[in-house]
Amino acid sequence: MRFSPSILGKLVEPINRRRFQAIVDSHDGNAYDKAFKSWDHLMALIYAQFSGAGSLRGLVAGWNANCQHHYHLGSGRLARSTLSDANLRRPVAVFADLFSLLADQLDRLTRRESTQMVQLIDSTPIPLGKLCEWAKSNGRIRGMKMHVVYDPDSDCPRILDITDANVNDAQVGRTVTIKKGATYVFDKGYCHYGWWTAMANAEAFFVTRPKLNMGLDVLNRRSLATAEGDGFTVVEDAEVKLASKGHAKLPIPLRRIIVKRDNGDTITLLTNDLQRTAVEIAALYKGRWLIELLFRWIKQHLKIRKFIGNNDNAIRLQLLAAMIAYVLLRIAARLHRVALPILRFTDLVACCLFERRHIGAIERPPPVNPSKRKPTCSPHQMSFAYA
Repeated sequence: MRFSPSILGKLVEPINRRRFQAIVDSHDGNAYDKAFKSWDHLMALIYAQFSGAGSLRGLVAGWNANCQHHYHLGSGRLARSTLSDANLRRPVAVFADLFSLLADQLDRLTRRESTQMVQLIDSTPIPLGKLCEWAKSNGRIRGMKMHVVYDPDSDCPRILDITDANVNDAQVGRTVTIKKGATYVFDKGYCHYGWWTAMANAEAFFVTRPKLNMGLDVLNRRSLATAEGDGFTVVEDAEVKLASKGHAKLPIPLRRIIVKRDNGDTITLLTNDLQRTAVEIAALYKGRWLIELLFRWIKQHLKIRKFIGNNDNAIRLQLLAAMIAYVLLRIAARLHRVALPILRFTDLVACCLFERRHIGAIERPPPVNPSKRKPTCSPHQMSFAYA
């Protein structure tokens, strides 16, 4: 009988085992847990994401109940104490580098022809509550932050960083490699004049919102060829500079665009792009909502609200495993031409993790007795029998 992998086996196929082992070797990922290797750990945490396991005991029980499928995943049975120790000691960089590898693979699969090269930058809080007293607070929550650089054209998270909740967004934003000709869209939390100047010097553009206390002097008001956009109207378009001595900190041309939404709200945008129209720039900032939808989807459908460990290393590993699971879902949907919405596809994966069926037809039941050979001729056909 021809071997048919399980749904979980098909999902993890895009992970190149040789390149993953090179990542493990570079970080000495198996130094403290030689019997429970990084690949076993990765399979366990990915299974936890897809199955919805909410505790360490539930993860171990569910995994061990399907031990007949472990061989083809290259893994084995789990022990709760072994998994707990690995969560505490395994280097986070192993999973972080694997995420970058898979994100590049997804980007190649979903990349579309586009001249805009738009990158959305934002962060989302990860509340940890009172169970993690070691977690730092930013005044609103006690926990961590997950920072993401998202490409809306390919619908792919490109860069991921996890920090304490009290780390300033601009501090992480400055670590992003600036690409010539790209446009970076972010909110007022990423206000840093040196970073903005570096973007302009690299011939890149940014679209953001100025802080309320940022003083701006109008140099020239630009005419509005078209003011109507999708759900908004441009009220003003002007070239500005920082007031008083602040201009020396930001010696680049700036535009201030005031936009009135259809619901009556008014927002102010700031950019160094002097070529695009005001409506195009306002539409770019409106598109920043896509990264908010990404955060909402991840929090609702992956396991980053309940954690199977209460130490810093375990939580970082689980967050990275959640993003790896998200990328694997997107790669599988692309490779197998899954026509279902990503939400419905995720629900079906959770129901059929260890079933052996074609992932592109996951919504349809498998054929009955697929190994039974069909007759090659009619049963009513006359046959000759020799003694």
